[in-house]
Amino acid sequence: MRLYIIDTMQIKFITLGLILLLTISAEAQRKHKQETKIVDTIYSNYQPADLFSPMFYPEKGNENHAANGEPGPKYWQNRVNYQLKATIDTASKTLSAVERISYMNNSPDALQYLWLQLDQNTYKKDARSNFATGQSPAADQHTDGYQIESVSIDYGDVVKKADFIITDTRMQIRLAKALMAHGQISLRITYKYTIPGVFGGRTDYSDTKNGQIYEIAQWFPRMCVYDDSHGWDTLPFLGAGEFYLEYGDIDYEVTVPWDMIVAGSGELLNPKDVLTQTQINRLATAHNSDKTVMIRSADEVNEASSRPVHKGTLTWHFKMNNTRDVAFGASKAYVWDAARVNLPEGKKSLAMSVYPVESVGDGAWGRATEYLKKSIEYFSEKWFVYPYPVAVNEAGTAGGMEYPGIVFDGITDKGKELYWVTAHEIGHNWFPMIVGSDERRYAFMDEGFNTFIDIYASDAFNNGEYAPKRDGEYAPGGGNPADEIIPTILDPDAPTIMTAADAVAEKYRHPIEYFKPAFGLVLLREQILGNDRFDYAFRNYIHKWAFKHPQPDDFFRSMDNGGGEDLAWFWKGWYYNNLPLDLELTEASYVDNDPKNGIKVTVANLEQMAMPFIIEVKFKDGTNQRMQVPVEAWLQNSVISFTIPTTKAAAKITIDPDSALPDMNRGNNGIIMK
Repeated sequence: MRLYIIDTMQIKFITLGLILLLTISAEAQRKHKQETKIVDTIYSNYQPADLFSPMFYPEKGNENHAANGEPGPKYWQNRVNYQLKATIDTASKTLSAVERISYMNNSPDALQYLWLQLDQNTYKKDARSNFATGQSPAADQHTDGYQIESVSIDYGDVVKKADFIITDTRMQIRLAKALMAHGQISLRITYKYTIPGVFGGRTDYSDTKNGQIYEIAQWFPRMCVYDDSHGWDTLPFLGAGEFYLEYGDIDYEVTVPWDMIVAGSGELLNPKDVLTQTQINRLATAHNSDKTVMIRSADEVNEASSRPVHKGTLTWHFKMNNTRDVAFGASKAYVWDAARVNLPEGKKSLAMSVYPVESVGDGAWGRATEYLKKSIEYFSEKWFVYPYPVAVNEAGTAGGMEYPGIVFDGITDKGKELYWVTAHEIGHNWFPMIVGSDERRYAFMDEGFNTFIDIYASDAFNNGEYAPKRDGEYAPGGGNPADEIIPTILDPDAPTIMTAADAVAEKYRHPIEYFKPAFGLVLLREQILGNDRFDYAFRNYIHKWAFKHPQPDDFFRSMDNGGGEDLAWFWKGWYYNNLPLDLELTEASYVDNDPKNGIKVTVANLEQMAMPFIIEVKFKDGTNQRMQVPVEAWLQNSVISFTIPTTKAAAKITIDPDSALPDMNRGNNGIIMK
């Protein structure tokens, strides 16, 4: 999900806050010397035994989740297929539908009841979400949620009314006879709901010059996940925490007025029923074109000839296989363009964008399909091949939300902002649409991972046209990310990365769910493991858990094993805690007062976190030399001394010369040699 760019005044506040926090920290260090240990008159809060204590993982690996971080030999997950027939009444702003669910219990357990998610109930006046943040919606920002007309169980030869209850955003179906292990059950649900206005956030309708745009998501009752970690995952939908869903095939039909275009997740199965022959021909051209092809131009939006019929309704039929979810946009105002996506091993997909005339232009949505296409190509080449036949970039007021095969981006976005939000939202197709993590509990496994892969996508796009990425999701003040995370680390009220998504206050949502975990992976890739080992381990994690449900320990174990390191100290310090880092270069002198004998240096670790670091010598002749010091230097001591092998006079010595580490005080990182 998208966050917004922080303005110049906010940057000033961040800078002032950083200075203030550093000052407070230094003062606190002086006032609390009695609470620290003293090593050769150097005061340090660092305790090696705490950071490097063994037994980080609370449990051994098992047959479902192996010790190496991969799915075990007896890993299982349930599966669900959906068939949906929906109609949108644009006069009453109502969506009504009939849903058929085929649920497969692949677990070893007999299930006496089933749980489903009813996310539209979050808009009700008595919804729990109204109280989760302490800021209730306005009186006109509610709907009646799902109106469930019937729930039944289909036994093939007979259909029986189901026994069910609804609690906030969940429905429990109580079975007369348990669904046995490896059994299957079929459900029918008839329902309707009022589509929320722009207050819907992730799903809404809004006005444009040529008609309303409908962004339809969380629009059908969906099975809760039943897994080997929590059993039924029934956390209510409170707004901040997103989704955790089972995989399956979704076949859906959407009936709308004749003049509307529908752009949805998956493949359109009946183009001849809903498109003109000209549009079908243009789509065929786009399938073979790296340049964007106009399917419905701005000039054609109000032309009746751009629709195959001129009265009544049309039914659009889509199908998406092996997906967690589907969503769609619908409007008579859409301009529509498309281009081919080139995937590894000669595979192809199609990138499309739909947007109103207000968004037309090469500086705006005229490049949206290019942004979408290039992002998918990069992520596919780097991490995992995009698995779906189509990807859609849709312009509306949701302003940055992701679903399998479709993203809702901002109608007014332009230039680098549109590129960044497009890359970020379609990147979510890797996390959590392909790697199916639990967003509601562990936001870092989708927002953090996805923000991380965005950084390198920005570097690669069009020779770095919009690089480096310094938007509201990474380095929010536009500066050095290592410096910008420090205020959060030093904030005593800041939650940790492992905090449940809905328990993170809004002021901390970006730094804790997006920025810190993304920067943590940058540290892991560029400072701890190195690019090659990180990429190999991270890619293996993605491939092993594609279309499955990993837990945080599966990721940690995958990186430990694939990278060949015990990274417990990093997971402990960066993910489970906000431990600060302060390395100090305390002394530097020539061995035996002779530059030819090398330089002996002393480095102190003054705070609770440890990191490997680079130390650089700049020589008086203008050359320089660097040395890598591993994290093992901090296994036993808070102060270390070693010799840098040099043979000539030095001008300056600096630790972390690139300012790559989140060092809270860079003023003590260098010494000028005499």
